Amino acid sequence: MRFHKVTLEEAKSLPIWRQPIALLVVTAAAMPIAFATWNALLNNFVIEVAGFTGVEIGWLHSVREIPGFLAIGVIALIMFVREQVLGLVALLLLGAATAVTAWFPSLGGILTITMLSSIGFHYYETVNQSLQLQWIPRERAPQVLGWLVAVASAASLASYGLLVLTWKAFDLSYNFVYLAAGGIATLMAIGALIVFPQFESPEPQLKTFVLRRRYWLYYALQAMSGARRQIFVVFAAFMMVERFGFEVHEVTALFIINFVANMLFAPLMGRAVARWGERRALMFEYGGLILVFLAYGGIYYFGWGVMLAGALYVIDHLFFSLAFAMKTYFQKIADVPDIAPTAAVAFTINHIAAVFLPALLGYLWVQSPGAVFGLAAGMAAASLMLAMLIPRHPEKGHETVLTGTAISPAE
Repeated sequence: MRFHKVTLEEAKSLPIWRQPIALLVVTAAAMPIAFATWNALLNNFVIEVAGFTGVEIGWLHSVREIPGFLAIGVIALIMFVREQVLGLVALLLLGAATAVTAWFPSLGGILTITMLSSIGFHYYETVNQSLQLQWIPRERAPQVLGWLVAVASAASLASYGLLVLTWKAFDLSYNFVYLAAGGIATLMAIGALIVFPQFESPEPQLKTFVLRRRYWLYYALQAMSGARRQIFVVFAAFMMVERFGFEVHEVTALFIINFVANMLFAPLMGRAVARWGERRALMFEYGGLILVFLAYGGIYYFGWGVMLAGALYVIDHLFFSLAFAMKTYFQKIADVPDIAPTAAVAFTINHIAAVFLPALLGYLWVQSPGAVFGLAAGMAAASLMLAMLIPRHPEKGHETVLTGTAISPAE
């Protein structure tokens, strides 16, 4: 049954646990088991074991983002490998690389294994975004994507909960936790390869490079999102360890609060996007992020304390969870055959700044951490201005408030 192909229409007659949405749920759970565990341990692991400073952590995240910048390679790979298979193999690579992370406790070793896990993560995410937009009906997309965010948050919550309860109680090692989390994700990917049939989308995807002028706003939003998010991903948690001395179980407890909040609010945010539209959702996200990043800077300039830092971290995550509104915006303006190649192009655009920004900001961080967060606030402001260009009801031929049907859909 592994190689059996079914159309999306035929898949409706399959048991619920073998339908496309079920596969998206399984992978939405498997990915964070590996990645979230890696992320929860990372800052303590590199500081305690490898003696990293802001400079090394910046280089680590720049290396981690190189495969994201090269996500455009997915277009070449899907000429030879089905998207569904490619996504699951990438998920398997992420799990396997996570499992052996603690075996390489040097700068070179950490950079190498991070590169491998990052290839798995970014190629999985590229394909996953494409399959979500192909498999989920447009009218249900905001709600279903909200639920998938909640599933991923629940998986992360389970991982973090076990970590908090057992890290000190059983004196766990980095090696044991990485092996367990990576191994579980690897087994789930293998199981998904075996259990689910190959789902055929009604319109085949283009297997060529696609860069259309009418998608320019989507590309711009992706570029700003990638640059801005890097500052949060690289430096927000690092700050909690470096400035406030958080230990593994304390960092993980903070992550748990994040994911409980996401479990509760992501489905509500999905309904909100469906009701109020992508324009208002993204404007709300970016406006909130401006305030959050300015407050992060205030921690350094005004000496604000750990409680505010923790609260900002949770609020930050909630705003970022609205980012799926970009997906539904693109789904509304895109030709269906464009989805897979554009997902790859968008992922590359999203990671242009990610390749060099963490390393450069690592040097700024050791001089002025507050300035790093001030820069992020400026990026959020730029994103807010771009979001204002999204129409209330975007569609093909009406991609921005600046264009009606002036730009041909074929361009």
